[in-house]
Amino acid sequence: MIKYFACFLIFSFFFLPSVEARVYLDINAPAFVQIPIALSKWKSVEKTPSTLTAKLYEILTDNLTLSGFFKVIDYSQLPPSLRDREGIPNTLVLREWASSGGEILLAGEVALKPDGLGLVLTCHLMDLIEQRHLFGKRYEGHLQNFRSMVRRIADEVVLHLTGERGVHSTKIAYAVQQGTGKEIFTTDFDGANVKQITHNQSINISPVWTPNGEQIIFTSYLKRNPDLYAIDLEGKNLRRFSFYPGLNVAPSWSPDGKRIALMLGMEGKSDIYLIDADGKNPKKLTSGHGNEASPSWSPDGKRIAFVSDRSGSPQIYTMTSEGTDVRRLTFEGNYNTNPSWSPRGNRIAFCGRVGRQFHILTIGVDGSGLQKLTHHGNNEGPSWAPDGRYIAFSSTRTGGSKIFIMNTNGSNQRPLTSAKGGESSPAWSIRLE
Repeated sequence: MIKYFACFLIFSFFFLPSVEARVYLDINAPAFVQIPIALSKWKSVEKTPSTLTAKLYEILTDNLTLSGFFKVIDYSQLPPSLRDREGIPNTLVLREWASSGGEILLAGEVALKPDGLGLVLTCHLMDLIEQRHLFGKRYEGHLQNFRSMVRRIADEVVLHLTGERGVHSTKIAYAVQQGTGKEIFTTDFDGANVKQITHNQSINISPVWTPNGEQIIFTSYLKRNPDLYAIDLEGKNLRRFSFYPGLNVAPSWSPDGKRIALMLGMEGKSDIYLIDADGKNPKKLTSGHGNEASPSWSPDGKRIAFVSDRSGSPQIYTMTSEGTDVRRLTFEGNYNTNPSWSPRGNRIAFCGRVGRQFHILTIGVDGSGLQKLTHHGNNEGPSWAPDGRYIAFSSTRTGGSKIFIMNTNGSNQRPLTSAKGGESSPAWSIRLE
């Protein structure tokens, strides 16, 4: 697992045993209601600049809001008697926070080390309903990595209140239109740290993360044929590794990282093939007269979802990883494409034409429970977060095509970056910390 910063958990205290932990909410439950969480004013310890503490507080507030789990009550919204209380309250006075409007209280302190380079963050989470302490932790790292440290706190809060760690330490890769070409970019879960990865002024599309999160593979027309390339996250060590005649597009890694399913066009039409991780030993999985595209592995590695027009129009199918037991999944709509298998294994997201627009839908792996999640603009290219609780996709609802994120029940849809448009093909990374 990649470590982007040296952040060490120094100690944990007042931590309740796991047998006492309870899940406070399920974001995708039919009756899901955001839990109100109060954020007291964080304390600047000794000579720590108040501007630094304010920035950290802002990032934490934004990340908890973006998670979709919480209705965040920042200190400016607290009653006057609580508004200026800084730092971590004693558990004996938790009753005084009943008027905060929150069911949960997150409090903390920020300490800049004397050398001005090190940073210590201390946080405590408390249940205001049951009047009990949930956890307290202290993180230490380099000042330049303060965003990552704050995200660790947000992930920890999500873990304690939902039973599963958050995805604040993930990134999303995507393609951006630049002139007549497209370049690959990455950004953090909250839209910060936008970084251009490719600079070749060609057409670069369909980015996919390697299973270890250390590289991105994508299709590029750099040598005038749509070939597969790999590149590291610093934009270095570019290598071409799948360059069969015709199409080499829509790659999808097997869960064990040993094989790649992709669309090749070696026989005058597109078919689904498997290749080794180094691009060698192509094995054809599909046959017939139809065009096959967009493979997506199931999390257990046993099946692959794909698109085929063998029935006359593009529809979603699944097959075993050996190309057998082909099953048609979608029967509603005359144009369904871009399947993406949930990491939880129970649903497949895809893009379907509804009326005159394209929308993101999900369906059970047995073909039941079809749900339409988007309602405005054209929406394409769904990609699941590693916890299966969010979907990234591109949408034209605000004009140009932009990357959006939503919860998997369709709630809390929001744009990822402040770009005006030209964004497409999002791909969600594993947790990188």
